[in-house]
Amino acid sequence: MSTDLKYLAFTAILTASLWIPYVVCQVTTNGGLKPPNYLDPTQRPIPLWGRRADRAYINAVETFAPFAALVIVVHLAGKADGMTAFWAMAYFWLRLAHAVVYLLGIPYIRTVIFTLGYVAVVGMFVELIK
Repeated sequence: MSTDLKYLAFTAILTASLWIPYVVCQVTTNGGLKPPNYLDPTQRPIPLWGRRADRAYINAVETFAPFAALVIVVHLAGKADGMTAFWAMAYFWLRLAHAVVYLLGIPYIRTVIFTLGYVAVVGMFVELIK
């Protein structure tokens, strides 16, 4: 398996797991879901860190598709190399850092990390089209 695909898999499991802090916050704050909660999807009140956890998860899901598509196209095109591996690794570590910084509520750094994640996606695209 190429490094690109390995880091795509790592990013997939990271993205798939980011719902856990939000659910932990919901359960510790409000208890488990009850039948009325299934009928009314209105969010129950939670602390700010729980809302940040939810947003970190949603943001990860929103940004995963372009990254995944590019890694797969790079692989299918036979263009995986050291640079695409670098961009895939960078993207994974930046997304992990973004989730941690988002959960902790650290301002400014989150935006820088998000932007660098976008740079990694653009870098992957540039390697694909050259």
